[in-house]
Formats: sequence, structure tokens, C-alpha cells
Amino acid sequence: MTARGISRVFEKLENSIKEGRYYEAHQMYRTLYFRYLSQKKYNDLKEMLFKGSMLFLDADQKTSGADIGLLLIEVLVKSEEKNCDEWCPKLSLIFSKIGANFPAERETLLAHSIKWSAQGFSHGSPLLHENIARIYWDERNYAQARHHFIHSKDGRGCGKLLIEFQRSKGYKCEVDLFIAQAVLQLLCLRNKVTASQTFTTYTEQHPRIKRNGPPYLLPLLNFIWFLLQAIESQKLHTFAVLCEQYENSIKRDPCYIQYLDKIGQIFFGVKPPEEKKSGGLFGNFLESFLGGLDEESDEDVAQASTSSRLIENTEMD
Repeated sequence: MTARGISRVFEKLENSIKEGRYYEAHQMYRTLYFRYLSQKKYNDLKEMLFKGSMLFLDADQKTSGADIGLLLIEVLVKSEEKNCDEWCPKLSLIFSKIGANFPAERETLLAHSIKWSAQGFSHGSPLLHENIARIYWDERNYAQARHHFIHSKDGRGCGKLLIEFQRSKGYKCEVDLFIAQAVLQLLCLRNKVTASQTFTTYTEQHPRIKRNGPPYLLPLLNFIWFLLQAIESQKLHTFAVLCEQYENSIKRDPCYIQYLDKIGQIFFGVKPPEEKKSGGLFGNFLESFLGGLDEESDEDVAQASTSSRLIENTEMD
């Protein structure tokens, strides 16, 4: 089909939707999908399906718009399209226009979008997650926005979202818990740059954190700050001292020990524990990496001791 012929097809499809002949237009799109796909006319097909999805959604035909969006993702997969910078914003726009009142269609589209975008990213493209997070944020769906920010690389956006989330849905006593869990989860995903940006944004801009730190008035914030520094130095002694000194803060959430166990393996070369022992969860956690301390130098031991004294001096609870 010539470029002029393709243009006429697009025009006919657009007119069908504008005139309210939705079923006819939907079936025509699916027919053309199979025809173009067999001819491997991927570029024309991607353009047609994206525009078609937009037309249906703008006409409040959410189910049809979502279905055409799924066909678009199938073409992205079959054509081995790798341009996330171009297509993640477009897929996010389709997701946004489907709207929260059609959760099944929306979540199906999102799942397929993430799967397509997982090109070198085990959890999907960070750009896609960032776009989706901001859509959920606009809808005040803080839990879902937080989930997708954790898989993005937008630490500043994540920090600001967490502030709004905590102030809207959290208790005053949870100011430190909201940021601690997010930072630990980001570190478990090996995203230390985003973790640091998130922590800095949150602590500098949250109105209930009295000082720009460190030291902070809340012990858990001091622990997270020292942890981020320890990861940069990759000193196992410092990590061990931190966990020992801040045992009470760490025990506030049972998940923290699991996160820190993984962080120890990722950033400090700690071996996974071979078996559970009778020393209690925290005791077993400390023992899992204390065994490797003998391999470090006397200078490392001295630095760890200095860190311990510094921690004690800055603890303000």
C-alpha cells in the first residue's frame, strides 16, 4: 500500500470513530493489524495503533482504546523495538487516558508495558516507572506511586512524593519510617544514587524534620545517613558497628533486618547465612557478617571504632 493509500486508511478510521461507529472502527483496526503485521510494516502499524488508541480513549471508549494499546505493545515486541525514550511516554499516556475507573484494562496494559520495557532492566524501564509513578501521584494513589518511584531513578521525585504521602496518610511518629523503608528498598535494588537523592530530598524538605542534618533528632535518620556513607566506603566494620549501635531503631520494623542482610551481601560481600541458629533474628543477622571482619586490617578496625564514637556522640534520643 502506498503512503497515500495508508493516509486514506487512517482518515477513514478516524472518521469512523468521530461518527460514533466504534465497533466498525475497532474491527477495522484489528483487521489492519494482522495484515500489516504479516507484511512486517511495523512503523506504519505502530503509528496507526498509537493514534487509534488515542482516538478511542478521547471518545471515552476505554475498552477499545486499551485493546488497541495492547496490540501496539505486541508490535513493539515483534518488531524488537528498543527505543524506550520514545515509547515509554506514549504507553504512559495511554495508561493515563484509560483512567482509574477501568483498573483491569489499565493493569493489563501496564503489565505488558513493563514486560516489553525490561531490556536490561529486570523490573522494567526506570523511565516507564517514573512516568507511571507521576500519573498515580496526580491521582493521589500514593501507594502505587511510591511502588513505581522505587523502580525509577527519580530520587528527587520519590522524596517529594514520600513527604506528601507521609503527611497525608502517616502518623507524626512515622516521619523516619517512611524514608527508611524506601531507602533500604532502593539499596536492595542496587540503586544507591537514587537512594541517596531520595534521602536528601526528604530530609531537607520535610517540614517535620527540624534540621537539615546530620545529626538528626531521630536516630533512624542518623542510621540511614551513616549507612549511605558506609556503602560508599565499603567498610564491613563500619557496617557492623552501625547495625550494632542502632539495634533498637532497626528492630522497629522486622523487614529492616531482611533488607540489611541483602544490603550486606550486595555492598559488603557478606555471604548468605547457611542455616538458622538459636541466637535470635538480630543475633543471627549480626553473626552472618561478623565472621568476615578478621580479614580487614587494623586500620579498618580503628576507623570502625572512630565511627562508633561518632555515632554515640551524634545520637540524640
